[in-house]
Amino acid sequence: MDAFAPTPPEWTNKAIHAYQFCCPNCNSSSREAIEVWMNRRSPVMTEDHRRKWQEFYNCHCGCAWWAWSSDRPPIDLSNQRDVKPT
Repeated sequence: MDAFAPTPPEWTNKAIHAYQFCCPNCNSSSREAIEVWMNRRSPVMTEDHRRKWQEFYNCHCGCAWWAWSSDRPPIDLSNQRDVKPT
């Protein structure tokens, strides 16, 4: 499955809008989804002239959901190990 495929997968047809950036059925994060598709063909411009896209997730619980890319929470990198090249 190509997350950036130009044609949406069939499962996106039943997706519901999640107002929190998680599955509205089981509250799983986007990282727990079994399939992902980004609607990069139809960006929306925000009031501050930035683009946002619909991100679609097919959750392991069977719920398909989508949210705006601009609603994605920031990634906390503070607990990541430093990777030092050898």
